[in-house]
Amino acid sequence: MATKEVDEHSGTETTGHAWDGIKELNTPLPRWWLWTFYATIVWAVGYCIAYPAWPLISSVTPGLLGYSSRANVATQLEEAAAAQQIYIEQIGALPLEDIRTNDDLLSFALAGGASAFAVNCSQCHGSGAAGASGYPNLNDDDWLWGGTLDDIYLTIAHGVRFDDDSDSRYSEMPAFGRDGILNREEISDISEHVLALATQEHDASAAERGAELYVENCAVCHSDNGSGDTALGAPALNDAIWLYSRDRASIRAQIQVPNHGVMPAWAHRLEDVTIKQLTVYVHSLGGGE
Repeated sequence: MATKEVDEHSGTETTGHAWDGIKELNTPLPRWWLWTFYATIVWAVGYCIAYPAWPLISSVTPGLLGYSSRANVATQLEEAAAAQQIYIEQIGALPLEDIRTNDDLLSFALAGGASAFAVNCSQCHGSGAAGASGYPNLNDDDWLWGGTLDDIYLTIAHGVRFDDDSDSRYSEMPAFGRDGILNREEISDISEHVLALATQEHDASAAERGAELYVENCAVCHSDNGSGDTALGAPALNDAIWLYSRDRASIRAQIQVPNHGVMPAWAHRLEDVTIKQLTVYVHSLGGGE
């Protein structure tokens, strides 16, 4: 067996490998590092024996300890559900107003309502409930169908223009232009009157002509002064809050052929307790009556 070469500078044996005249030293690993490495091997073998580790066709090796993170999560969920049950039962049994006057129930309902809103409502009304064109802002005090707890509950539970629920909120604005109820000039004059009600820039002469047409065709739902009617879902026209755009062209288009939004009836999808929590949450956003 050939004698190993020893490096004259360090006194360490070489491996016999050399690159560009540089010889590789055969420096041993530190003992503490080797023992740590061996310990990790022993730990890994023990772990594979004690805990689920190796995948099988439809499961995994269960391990001698029978540990399961999924079982732990299931147990934690059961414990959380049991802790919540007392509040859920009270919310289910009490009227909405009583929930608001109980601090513990109110906190629980607001937390549950916020979660339910994020999952079911934010897609249309936005994560902050600010809405968008055609989707009402729930943070203000302008309500199409009323902002009391009972009103909000009814709207959430049965929806708006939802054909599969006989108790759904329902109203439709006539298509004054498409159906020949008003001509183009009359629609233009009414549009100017609506702009005047909302204190926007308008043609005063056209708005004056449109005032009588408005009373004959629009006031029955929107009221003489444009304050709207929540019993009919008719929006107020005399403020700065608009479901659709508030510019002249958009107002004319809405009178000509109106848009009619649809909201699902959540009573078909959610439990009554969840709907109550949503009601309390939406009512708390700042505009509840």
